[in-house]
This record gives sequence, C-alpha cells and structure tokens, in this order.
Amino acid sequence: MGARVIVVGSVNIDLVATADRLPAPGETVTGARYSQHHGGKGGNQAVAAARLGAPTAFVGAVGDDPFGEEARAALAAEGIDLTAVLTLPGATGVALILVDGRGENLISVASGANAELTPDHVLAAFATLAPRAGDVVLVGHEIPTVTAKAAVRAARQAGATTILNPAPADGLDRSVFGDVDILTPNRSELATLVSEDSRRIGRGGRAGERPEIAAATLLDHNSEGAGVRGAVIVTLGAAGAVVVARDSQPLDLPAPAVTAIDSVGAGDALNGALAAGLASGLSLERAARRAIAAAALSTTRSGAREGMATPPELEALLEG
Repeated sequence: MGARVIVVGSVNIDLVATADRLPAPGETVTGARYSQHHGGKGGNQAVAAARLGAPTAFVGAVGDDPFGEEARAALAAEGIDLTAVLTLPGATGVALILVDGRGENLISVASGANAELTPDHVLAAFATLAPRAGDVVLVGHEIPTVTAKAAVRAARQAGATTILNPAPADGLDRSVFGDVDILTPNRSELATLVSEDSRRIGRGGRAGERPEIAAATLLDHNSEGAGVRGAVIVTLGAAGAVVVARDSQPLDLPAPAVTAIDSVGAGDALNGALAAGLASGLSLERAARRAIAAAALSTTRSGAREGMATPPELEALLEG
C-alpha cells in the first residue's frame, strides 16, 4: 500500500446564506440566498486530498441524526476510508455561514459530535489504521484540544509526517509543537499563537505584523517548550502563502490569479492538497505551490467541497 493521508478532524453540515454584504453586529440583512453543503474542516480536507488521488482515511465523529447519515454518505462517495468514523448519540456538527458578494465570509459552528471525539477514540482509530512512515497525518482543531494534541503525538510516534492546522488557534501552545512537522495558520491564527506565546513567556511586542518574523518565533525552542519541527506555512488568502522553514530563508509563494466568488473552504483545500502532495513524495516547496493553487481554484465555485480540485483542473491552472 502506498503512503496515505489520514485526516483527524471535524465533519459538519454547512448552512449557507449568501447576500450582497455581511451584516454589522445587531443588523439584519435581507435578500440572502440559502444553500446546504457538506463541510467541516476535517471532512473538507479529506475530500481535497482524496480528489487529488491520495488514499485517504478520516478519523472523526457524526451524530445519530439524519445529518450524520448524509455526512457519512458524502464522504463515502469520495472514496474516503470511514473505518474510524464514529456515530455518537446526539447532533452532527453544523456550521452557519454568511457569504458576501466579494466571497468574504463569517462562520459560526455548533460542534455537535465533533466536541465528543476523545483521545481514546483517536488512539483506537490509529490502532486500526496503523499510520507509519511515509503517511501524512493532518490534524485540525475543530475538535477538543486534548484530542488534537493526542492525535499529533501518536502520529509522530508512529513515524508519520504531521501537519497541524490550528483553526481555530485558541487553546494551542508549545506543548504540541514538538510533535508538529508543519503548522499551517492563516494570518489571524498566527497572530493568536504568537500573542499567546509572548504572553506566557513575558515578551512584549505586537504579534503577526510580519508573518515571516512571527512564524519564525514558532520554530524556536524556549522555556515554554519545543518549536515546530519543520516549517510554518502562513496562508495569506489571495496573496498566497509564506513558507518559513528551519535553516532557510522565508519563501513567498504567490497564488495564481482567479475570479473568486466564495472563499469558504479555501484553507481546507490548501491543507488537503498539501497533505496529498507530501504523501506522494513531493518536496515541501512543490507541495506548497500546488496546495496554494488548489486553494485558489476552490474559491471559483460556491460551497466548500464543490471547489476542491481534481488533478486535471489543478494541472490546467498551474500550466496556465
């Protein structure tokens, strides 16, 4: 069996309202168009990896409600291994999403079964899936922090390459970084991680102003613990990403120009494509370039998963 992508994370149903503009606090904006999609960062990332040809397994939980059945069926239709997906009593996770005419979005998540995924569940899943050297384990943070940490630690101990997508970033610290090969925050998440780190060790300054400098601090060892083992990839939306790796200069990677209509799921597309690229044996730089292109492509269609790239679509964008 070739190298696999194993995604540990959330699965949701996305309930989306698209309007000309986003409401201000306390404001009602009428005239929105409603749609329902399959989502959850973990589920989206698994789909992104699978569509690019990576053998992909998903570790997560759904509820015993109709949404849970729909979520399972959608993942199965993508050819994803669902051996480690639990069905727990209660509700499946739901994301409430507002999108404006420029593709910007606001998201509120009711976690449902995602919040019930425990370290024991993950360890049992890994006992069955048996991650190993060559595999890439991609862990999201729309599950309990203790569970995300346990997943990264167990994957690292098994010899797999570990990617941690710190979305959301609240609650994460250096106690997990020593098991992380690649950290993939966006600019806001990076600021949160650096601010929290600075606060704990009594260091001043404004976090996140220059992403390459802020990211470099997360590679360092300090009194609070280890740094990220390999690289921090800071995603910058339409500007692409910056890759900050140990013992090398920061690498600015632009995104290809596209006409964006919906940015929901772009970060998930990037993470899933990055994992797929690394599992196929690509270098970090090449995998990151392809992942940025996959993210750009995802913004050209409405819905998180609808825009996930296939190999011909991605190659056409990269060659164009």
